[in-house]
Amino acid sequence: MGIASNDELIAAAESVLSPYRVGDRLFGDVGATLVTPAGNQYSGVCIDTGSGTGFCAEHAAVAAMVTAREYRIEKVVAVWRSPEGVLHVLPPCGRCREFMRQVDPANLDTQVVLGRDRVVPLRELLPAHEWPAPLD
Repeated sequence: MGIASNDELIAAAESVLSPYRVGDRLFGDVGATLVTPAGNQYSGVCIDTGSGTGFCAEHAAVAAMVTAREYRIEKVVAVWRSPEGVLHVLPPCGRCREFMRQVDPANLDTQVVLGRDRVVPLRELLPAHEWPAPLD
């Protein structure tokens, strides 16, 4: 089984978009899909809360992956649709970048989809990930 193409992953992430508004909070307006080295795909959506307890779509996808007892991410993408209906690929935020790294250090080699034809390894988006050396 081959790893999904960028377009396939983008389509999978788009398929879970389901914006739902509660007051001034919006749930499900960002979708993410990741694929593991085994070829398994996991998706999730964001949940925005006023108390700061919400999470990004990548967190939800990673949680689904870990629930299935997998920890290594081969490739990941997140998408958002504007109010005008235009689909956008989003880079993971800093919290998501660090979260993926901490789930498995090998995830520094995860391919992060930034567009149909643009992919970069997570390590390029999280350059200062090593534990700091002592000053003296």
